[in-house]
Amino acid sequence: QVQLVESGGDLAQPGGSLRLSCAASGFAFGLFGMSWYRQAPGKERELVATVSSVGTATYYAESVKGRFTISRDNVKKTMYLQMNSLNPEDTAVHYCNRGNYWGQGTHVTVSS
Repeated sequence: QVQLVESGGDLAQPGGSLRLSCAASGFAFGLFGMSWYRQAPGKERELVATVSSVGTATYYAESVKGRFTISRDNVKKTMYLQMNSLNPEDTAVHYCNRGNYWGQGTHVTVSS
């Protein structure tokens, strides 16, 4: 079955960096586009970034453009989200997504 397991969430200071990972299994990872979403307390889940199946095309929400980088390693069946210049507004549970499939989420908290 499809499994998506996120890791890398942590407490970070404003201006700091974190790298999230999403380990995928149970499907042909290299054939599917993948996305990161996030949900802040009291807010709806929102799309953060998307990467195409071979990693050549990406999309970013305006709020993270220039600060976050999405990437993937199809050999390792893993997707990444490099987050730089973090600010408190990035505090959220971050989810890995493929279509109707979601991971359990990893918590990112940005606070001094």
